[in-house]
Parts: sequence; C-alpha cells; structure tokens
Amino acid sequence: MLGVNVKKKLGALDFDLSFEASEGRVTALSGPSGAGKSTVIHMIAGLLKPDSGTILLKNRPLFDSDKCIDIPVEKRRIGYVFQEALLFPHMKVMRNLTYGMKGVSKGHANLDFDHVVGLLGLSHILKRSPTTLSGGEKQRVAIGRALLMSPALLVMDEPLASLDQERKDEVLPYIKEVSLALEIPIVYVSHSAQEIAALTDRVVFIEAGRRGRGNKSGPRITRNAL
Repeated sequence: MLGVNVKKKLGALDFDLSFEASEGRVTALSGPSGAGKSTVIHMIAGLLKPDSGTILLKNRPLFDSDKCIDIPVEKRRIGYVFQEALLFPHMKVMRNLTYGMKGVSKGHANLDFDHVVGLLGLSHILKRSPTTLSGGEKQRVAIGRALLMSPALLVMDEPLASLDQERKDEVLPYIKEVSLALEIPIVYVSHSAQEIAALTDRVVFIEAGRRGRGNKSGPRITRNAL
C-alpha cells in the first residue's frame, strides 16, 4: 500500500493532496496538462521534496516532515517508467533488462527474470539491439527493466505518450497483465481517458495540485465516469 499526504508550493501551484494506491492495482493520476501530475510522482520517487506531509510505502516512511525523514531516491525501491524508453543503445535487450537487477539486495530480489520476460512477451527479442525495436517494444523493455529492480512500487509517467495508437494498443494489455500478476501498486500518470479505462477504475483527478471535481464521489471512479 502507498499512502500519500503532501503539501508543496511550486510556482503557481499549491499542492495539497492525499490518496492511496493498493497492491496489485493500477491507480491513475489524471487531469489537464499542467495540473501537477508528474510533480506528484516526482515527490513520491524522491526527485522533489514536499514542503510537509508524509509518503508511506508498505508502512515504511519514505518522507515524513515531522520526523525529518527523507529517504534518498536510490533507497526508495521505486521503479520508474518515463515517457521515453531511455534504453542503452550499446546494449542488447538482455543487458538492458539485467541492468535493472544491479544493486538489488538478495532480500529484495523477488521478481524472477523469466517471469518478467514472459509477462511482457520479450523472449524473442532478447538478442536484439534497441535500435531495431519498435516504440512499443522499447517501452515493454523499459517496463521490464524497472520491474527487475524488484520495486515495492512502480510509477509510470505517461509511458505511452510518444507512441501512435497502434503501438499504444500493443502495450496496454501488457501493463494490465503486469498489474494483475504482480502484487505491487502501480501509479499511472495519463490524461488519456482511453488508457485509464483500459487499465483501472481507481482514478485520482488532479486540478492545480489538488484533487479535482472528479473525486466528489470518493477515490473509486468507474470506467463509465470517464
């Protein structure tokens, strides 16, 4: 379980936001461009420090302003998937994937390589160079690399934004399969109602750094509400 309760003043935005994300589910952060969606996951990941509040992951405080706790990025056990795949072009797919396993302690190494490769349909491209992959294949490799870090949380910042519709349709089922098969919470940032409807029925609407009108009925929003 991820629990977020943070405040931060950042330019014109005055963040005051609380929400939870459960294991084995995708929680979407949605809202208009500039609402602060990416800023929220930057705070979760430790890339940006809140002014006050708490961020708890499996009851472990990642940030607590009252207790002066601010865990460094590399120790938060958060897998991060960006808009662009950001693969290493000089490494084959296999090495890109296993790179994510470096530095993972034995006590935290809870995801099997073959299982992740199978979930994401990557077995047939392990020997290929990233330069020969389609956009959808690259993003699947990026997701696999993040998962092989054995994270306690996976955050995805508009991971399909750079793909055309065909490639989006290719990748979405894999993300859904990951959410169903692995017992980790996923926070998925998108302004696409189609993507959100395909992946989850739990949506946190953000407007100017705060929960927006879409949350009047509570944190669970049905697909029909989109």
